[in-house]
Amino acid sequence: MREYSIRAAGPDDLEGARAVMLDTVYRDFGSGYVPRWHGDIIDPAAAYLAPARHTLLVALDPGTGSVVATAALDSRGPAHPPNPRHVAERYPSGETAQVRRVYVRPEHRRRGLARRMVADLLAFAAADGGYRSVYLHTDPAVPGAEAFWRSLGTVVHDERADADSGNGVLHVELALGAMTG
Repeated sequence: MREYSIRAAGPDDLEGARAVMLDTVYRDFGSGYVPRWHGDIIDPAAAYLAPARHTLLVALDPGTGSVVATAALDSRGPAHPPNPRHVAERYPSGETAQVRRVYVRPEHRRRGLARRMVADLLAFAAADGGYRSVYLHTDPAVPGAEAFWRSLGTVVHDERADADSGNGVLHVELALGAMTG
């Protein structure tokens, strides 16, 4: 079993992290880069390294040292629109740790990387002391995404049940500080 190194990203990790994220939005999501959704991918330093309450984690391949997975957390709650109003109100910015960009290159999946990285994000959020909840949304059409997030948290809203929603995403709450890596 390979032993991956997981750490907070530094400036030297950003190019590799950006590549993992862009590859994921093109390959897995099929949307490609959409500026209103993916600005943090283009400038991860401003989104995750500069703000004290934000973080970007990377997992490094033990053989090559290259970035093979990412996971991020910020204090921006879900906006309405595009998210349902009741979700945005339940998870206000500043009080909500939002998990983002949990992406693993396909050849490195099913090795516990995402689970370990999410545990580290939850520990980071708990240590902050200012977050009252942890939130994320996911596209259930991505293979494995729905089962993974349901195994870690509670679905608080499933947009697939909304007749007027074109997004079809799952909104999930994770227990603050509940996991260990």
